Amino acid sequence: MFNKRKRIELTFCHRKPERSFFFRGKKFPVCARCTGIHIGYIAMPFFLFDVIKFNLWVTIIFVLTTIIDGLAQAYLDRESNNLLRVTSGMLTGVGLMSLMSILGKNIVDYLNTLQHV
Repeated sequence: MFNKRKRIELTFCHRKPERSFFFRGKKFPVCARCTGIHIGYIAMPFFLFDVIKFNLWVTIIFVLTTIIDGLAQAYLDRESNNLLRVTSGMLTGVGLMSLMSILGKNIVDYLNTLQHV
C-alpha cells in the first residue's frame, strides 16, 4: 500500500478544455498556466530598464512556483484550479524575465571586464 511509486506523466493540458480559458466561446490555444507565463513575459521591459529588480533568490522562488504546483498535483492527488494555474504561471513568467535580465547583465559586465584587461 505504501510502496506505490507515482510517476510524473506528461499530459497535454493545452488540449483539456477545463484547464484553459475561453473568450467569446473560443478556447485559448494554451492552458491557463501557459497563459499566465506568457502574460508574465510582458514584464521584460521593466527589468531591462531597471524599473523592477529582484535578487536571485526571489527570482528562483518565482520560477519554482509552477514546478511546485505541478508536483503537488502529481504527488498529492489534488487538482489545481485555473486561478492558481494562471497566478503561478505569471509568477514563473516574471521570474524567467528576471532571470534573463540578471544573466544578461552579468554577461555584459563580464565582457566589459575582459575589454579592460
